[in-house]
Amino acid sequence: MEDARSGPAAGGATIGELGEDRVLARVLPRLVSGDAALLGPGDDAAVIAAPDGRFVVTTDLMVHGPDFRLAWSTPYELGWKAAATNLTDVAAMGARPTALTVAIAAPPALGVDVLEGIADGLREGLAELAPGAGVVGGDLSASAVLTIAVTAFGDLEGRAPVLRSGARVGDVLAHAGVRGEAARGLALLFAEGRDASGEPDVALAQAVRDRHPALVSAQLAPRPPVAAGVIAAVAGATAMLDVSDGLARDARRIAAASGVGLDFDAAALGDDVRLALAGAEDHGLLATFPPGAAVPAPFEPVGRVVDGPGRLLLDGEPVEALGWDPYSGWDGRTG
Repeated sequence: MEDARSGPAAGGATIGELGEDRVLARVLPRLVSGDAALLGPGDDAAVIAAPDGRFVVTTDLMVHGPDFRLAWSTPYELGWKAAATNLTDVAAMGARPTALTVAIAAPPALGVDVLEGIADGLREGLAELAPGAGVVGGDLSASAVLTIAVTAFGDLEGRAPVLRSGARVGDVLAHAGVRGEAARGLALLFAEGRDASGEPDVALAQAVRDRHPALVSAQLAPRPPVAAGVIAAVAGATAMLDVSDGLARDARRIAAASGVGLDFDAAALGDDVRLALAGAEDHGLLATFPPGAAVPAPFEPVGRVVDGPGRLLLDGEPVEALGWDPYSGWDGRTG
């Protein structure tokens, strides 16, 4: 697969050759609308059921270059990751994901098979991570750079949303999901998946996949614990968020919003504590639970809530909030 800003896959029709209507006629049948759709794609807007009377909504953007490389990610993985990263934001509110809208801006010379692969990844990602949810609409436009924008909706099912601002001193700090694996996969791709000029290389990336399939998959097609969001809400979580920018950086957001401090237990974070704290894009869930409450699986206690607004500690000592910043990169990345 060539760079998204250059040519299409060899032998396939391009978006520009087919035009919007025929492209959509090939892509839309690969998707499902989901259980919440009263009216799916085909009109100017979809109609989604909201039995609770409210809905959770979030949006995220993936841009070729800063967020992904087609030399490393397959179109299927792009669709999967686009679903996963938005589903966890819905889950972090304690809601059940119900629907996505997807807008794609792509170079006219890009192969239609790329969009078909993205659609397949979206469909299968939803089926595994949020059964019953579907794609209810979106948009297709032209751009010099492949860009995927997803808006996700969720149903609170009568519960109050779980906010970042509810943590209280004495609460248990707990995490669900992997820690640092996506960052390890990205570091491997940077170290071994580029050619002599530093450009991402398809063959070299495949060799990295062959040697480290789990770590590369954690970065390119994460499998976050989406269902754990509702589990946490039902169990009485006082605060929660999606860990997308690194455990430490995102933990500080709970600390700041709640006016408390968070003290991580180094022994609970695994062998590589720094990478567990700094590594981004695992898309786990970080939550706080009342003292004495049973922490539900798949959450694991990793610390406690302490006094001191905005403080971030590791075994009682101040720790830097390393992680991913889209304007300055990942301060924990190697290679």
